Amino acid sequence: MEKLLIKGKQELSGTISISGSKNATLPILAASILGNKIKLSNVPFVKDIYTMLELLKFIGLKIKLDKKNKTIEILNKKKEINTLAPYKLVKTMRAGVLVLGPLLTKFNKAKVSLPGGCAIGSRPVDLHLFALKKLGANIKIKNGYIFAEARQGLKGTKIKFPTISVGATENAILAAFGAKGKTVLLNCAIEPEIKDLISFLNKLGGKIKIKGRKVEVNGNISIRKKINHKVIFDRIEAGTYLVAGALVGKKIVLKGINTSVFKCEIDTLKKMGVKILKTKNSISVFKNLKLKRVNIATKPYPGFPTDLQAQLMILMTQAQGKSKIKENIFENRFMHVPELKRMGAKIEIKNKIAHISGPTKLNGAEVMATDLRASVSLVLAGLIADNRTIINRIYHLDRGYESLEKKLKNCQAKIKRL
Repeated sequence: MEKLLIKGKQELSGTISISGSKNATLPILAASILGNKIKLSNVPFVKDIYTMLELLKFIGLKIKLDKKNKTIEILNKKKEINTLAPYKLVKTMRAGVLVLGPLLTKFNKAKVSLPGGCAIGSRPVDLHLFALKKLGANIKIKNGYIFAEARQGLKGTKIKFPTISVGATENAILAAFGAKGKTVLLNCAIEPEIKDLISFLNKLGGKIKIKGRKVEVNGNISIRKKINHKVIFDRIEAGTYLVAGALVGKKIVLKGINTSVFKCEIDTLKKMGVKILKTKNSISVFKNLKLKRVNIATKPYPGFPTDLQAQLMILMTQAQGKSKIKENIFENRFMHVPELKRMGAKIEIKNKIAHISGPTKLNGAEVMATDLRASVSLVLAGLIADNRTIINRIYHLDRGYESLEKKLKNCQAKIKRL
């Protein structure tokens, strides 16, 4: 099994090009079931993307990859395709459940395995199914599979989500795209990745409007034969390297980003005393040896993202005083804490709140990644730790970070895969 070896205390300097967003690409790939000929650019070639592409091939779509130019071409000419998403292709990736809406709305039926992914909480699909039932689907769960059917097709309706859910919002939009009439979705997630999905669907021929947390989807549309779409940048990857720059960066420049959708993350780092210089499409970040304590709570966008709290925690270990993180999204997202404590971090968990004392000297150790974002937090810890750090189970890391070692090596980090 592969592992990462990091020698810490190296000052970083250089430029990092931020990849396309994994969390935007996955629902767009699911949405490609609804199209004919699609070309996507700025695609991040990480493990979750390959898994979704294997699922689309299984369903019956033709896929052509160009890794050099970061593009994917998808051809969907078959009128009858496989409406099954099997366990073997969904078990490692939660986004696999997003094919449920497109299959159901286009072919009136779908059989999709209950999803897997990181073990950071239960993350049930009840809100997905709630929305699909409102649209007229008959749904049963049997033997680990979701059986969905709408013999007369889905019908537009008004749906108010009881709580905000990114995946459920995406699946509802995808299902409503082919439903008869108008669908109004209330209390929706409004992440930039969802807006990118809406942009893609409108290019496809959709009539979708978003205002606040309200999304209107008009069905009965004509699908365009051919479209091109460029995926937005990965704001979680950008946030990860921002933290790296704040920890050990003489000067790190991040390119290929849109700072207007990245406000909360930047503002939080600035509150901690991190020096950040912005242009429209880039950010320069410099380390600060006197970081200030801060308290945050993870919230749906535009709040602080749960996918960045593990990384911010490393920065908090170097801040003056006691910082706090309240995790409001997932109930089991502090699994990196025991590994950080083995490296010398002073962190206590009480009632979903992490109390982080600093500044604390971290020491290199052999540690184990438990999920995608936890794994990259251990990389950040290794960058500032004395001696060397060995990170095991880095297959989690490969699910969401493209060329991480290469990007860090280009900034003079001493990191290698064993």
